[in-house]
Amino acid sequence: MPHMPIRPSARTRTPPHFSIALALAALSFPPHAASAQATPPAAAAARDGSHDFDWEIGSWTTELRYLPEPLTGSTRWVEYRGTTEVRALLGRRANIVELSVSGAAGRIEGVSLRLYNPQARQWTLNFASVRNGILTPPVTGAFDGKGRGTFYGLDTVGGRTVLVRFVISEVTARSARFEQASSPDGGATWEVNWIAVDTRD
Repeated sequence: MPHMPIRPSARTRTPPHFSIALALAALSFPPHAASAQATPPAAAAARDGSHDFDWEIGSWTTELRYLPEPLTGSTRWVEYRGTTEVRALLGRRANIVELSVSGAAGRIEGVSLRLYNPQARQWTLNFASVRNGILTPPVTGAFDGKGRGTFYGLDTVGGRTVLVRFVISEVTARSARFEQASSPDGGATWEVNWIAVDTRD
């Protein structure tokens, strides 16, 4: 899948910049949340991650599972299958991702622009759906140098402000996993609501 936090509806729109998320989380959630979320970017600051998405350039088959009613106790998942196309920009210091998947619940089509900030040594992931044509604020984070990328932000679900975590893991030359989770309690607990696996020959 498109290695970006794609949301098929307004309920799950892409959250703001990670630095903003930390500031707001410190006000809205228990102190342990802000300190916990600060760890990934600090660890990533010592390395240049400008080519951390090079492995993903090209065409992929995407299998996606999505929880359309997050943080309600619902266990109803919907499934989609389709394609993801990833193209490099600016010498691979940026890339654009096109997602097109469909299933019994309908179709999801969107585009994600990813940009690398060399000063912060972090990536921002910016998504827009063809449903509304609006570019949402980014989630922000970095890879750990071992193929795992973690990105954080804020979202609103059911009128509540929640933390969002997007993780890219299990990266190989032919596959990768993408998982999104939300936390209503400042990171003490997480509910996964988006799982995608990309594969290619």
